[in-house]
Amino acid sequence: MRYFTATGWVAIFSGTDSETGRTRPVEGWDLVDGTGLVVDPQRGGLRRVTEWPDFSHLEQAEKVVSALPGGGWHARWNEEGKAPTVEPVIAWLIHADGKATPITAAADGEINTAEFADSLLPPGSK
Repeated sequence: MRYFTATGWVAIFSGTDSETGRTRPVEGWDLVDGTGLVVDPQRGGLRRVTEWPDFSHLEQAEKVVSALPGGGWHARWNEEGKAPTVEPVIAWLIHADGKATPITAAADGEINTAEFADSLLPPGSK
């Protein structure tokens, strides 16, 4: 699974008897020792990842620095024996390394990345 965060990092938690394993975006860094900080929904604020007993490790994620409108682009998936599926690109996530990920909206309202689409169609073509 790909994760998109403002810092480019996620914290991985293995779970406990009362809480399932989970992933949370790292929101920032402790200014004293550089420990990752994540939102603790029970406390309603930032908490050091090392304060959770089930903290496992940090993983690098995609660092998103901006989002742009879809601009009329569409993503197309070809399925053998079926009509192609075409969805509008509603936004482009811009990464720190300059890559862009298209975000689409399906007819039922589901929002997904279209990184594995068979083709991306510019405005005016379908």
